[in-house]
Amino acid sequence: MRRRIAVLAALAGCLPVAVASATAPPVGPLPKAPLTTVSIPPGGLVSVTLPARASGFEWRQARPVNTKVLREVGEADVGPNVVIVYQAVKPGTATVIYALTKGERTKAYKAIEYRVVVRSLA
Repeated sequence: MRRRIAVLAALAGCLPVAVASATAPPVGPLPKAPLTTVSIPPGGLVSVTLPARASGFEWRQARPVNTKVLREVGEADVGPNVVIVYQAVKPGTATVIYALTKGERTKAYKAIEYRVVVRSLA
């Protein structure tokens, strides 16, 4: 009997398991955000610094970024701040918006907005 249970347990480990993935709800309306405009060439890098946050709050990407123009290439904790680095892919304009929310709730208490203009050098 023990051997049968051991064999069944081993076989169960080989079966595919469906994993549910939890995603946060989208961020709702945004408060007025300071706008920073940056112009860089294709291949250039731009960093977004998210200031330290109070306990229970988190910075979340509030809106999708145009990945044909800009893509995230790194993220690091620098002191109490979080710095996110994007690389310009090709000419165009992309907007990067982060919102400060309480956990994964939809209400935004603060927002930061960057408009990145990628210009060809020619």
